[in-house]
Amino acid sequence: MAKQLDYHTIREIFTRFHGAEAEPKGELEHVNVYTLVVAVALSAQATDAGVNKATRGLFAIADTPQKMLDLGLEGVTEHIKSIGLFRNKAKNVIRLSQILVDDYDSMVPNSRAALQSLPGVGRKTANVVLNMWWGQPAQAVDTHIFRVGNRSGIAPGKDVDAVERAVEDHVPADFQLHAHHWLILHGRYTCVARKPKCAACLIRDLCMFEEKNL
Repeated sequence: MAKQLDYHTIREIFTRFHGAEAEPKGELEHVNVYTLVVAVALSAQATDAGVNKATRGLFAIADTPQKMLDLGLEGVTEHIKSIGLFRNKAKNVIRLSQILVDDYDSMVPNSRAALQSLPGVGRKTANVVLNMWWGQPAQAVDTHIFRVGNRSGIAPGKDVDAVERAVEDHVPADFQLHAHHWLILHGRYTCVARKPKCAACLIRDLCMFEEKNL
């Protein structure tokens, strides 16, 4: 775990991220907030590319909770069987769709607590939905952010909750909205797990990682 970077260094890091890509986007495909919830829930322990491949056909015929229920458990399972843990995830999609129909008039709620009450929706999923759909500066910490935060010193923490708090506490407010996307993309394509691409990293001179791959 690296030492926590200071304000001015973190501001420079995010200034560079912003300069490279001012409006970073999540890579999960969706057509509305409901399909975003489903896609993010399906992405646990799976790649975004794998989820997108499975959901293109699913969302073409089931883009509302009721349509998903009409498709049924077997139909959902068939569409997502290429995704890890697909049987349990299919059950969660059906259960959360039923709750949305019964308790929320088929509308997706937009509080973290209400989102987390849905089957298969944890804090990370709720934060992604709040950020991507409603523009709330919620920080969804996945393995990429956890790695980048701890390696670089941007947001060190012993667990995902500590890293989430560190991002919220140390990243300047004007960068909070896109912070988690910048960090995810940096971890996915540059600060990768096994052989980080430090030579191509735009923040390598500011990063606290001692074992740089140069």
